[in-house]
Amino acid sequence: MNDSSSRSSFSTCDLCDTHISDDSGDFRVLPPVFHSFGAHVSFAGEVSTVQCLDDNSLVRSALAEPGRGRVLVVDGGGSLRRALVGGNVAASAAKNGWAGVLVYGCVRDVAELNATAVGLYALALNPMPTVKQGQGLRDVYVQIAGLWVRPGDWLYADADGIVISRRNLLDLSLI
Repeated sequence: MNDSSSRSSFSTCDLCDTHISDDSGDFRVLPPVFHSFGAHVSFAGEVSTVQCLDDNSLVRSALAEPGRGRVLVVDGGGSLRRALVGGNVAASAAKNGWAGVLVYGCVRDVAELNATAVGLYALALNPMPTVKQGQGLRDVYVQIAGLWVRPGDWLYADADGIVISRRNLLDLSLI
């Protein structure tokens, strides 16, 4: 697995050390319930969101668009019934320039995911595909493991964890 970020070198531990006193809600740490499944363990980018339940139609269409280094945060409601991202969808994300995908739900095709040059975190594996009915919402506020994530937030993921910020923390002129 590749531990390099598609954006810049960073450490979520260092980000947490820097923002330990931030009680504004602008800096949030997701609970340690996610597992890495993509070839890039570390990734960062501006957030775009999809909210869906057991239907990955909008996930598939979002990742078919130019990613421009963004991260797609998928609110699957924490469902463990069906996989919202598989090998083909992850390959589309990598091909289209997405830095990564965070799935509050399941993924499948683990061998393909591990070989795909994209960051991918999810709750678990499930071989069951989704039923495609075109349902869900795009670029809305979503709640992931109890924390709100908004389109335009920034997500930073590495082997130590996942943090969310209202602003780009890798821009040295802002730190």
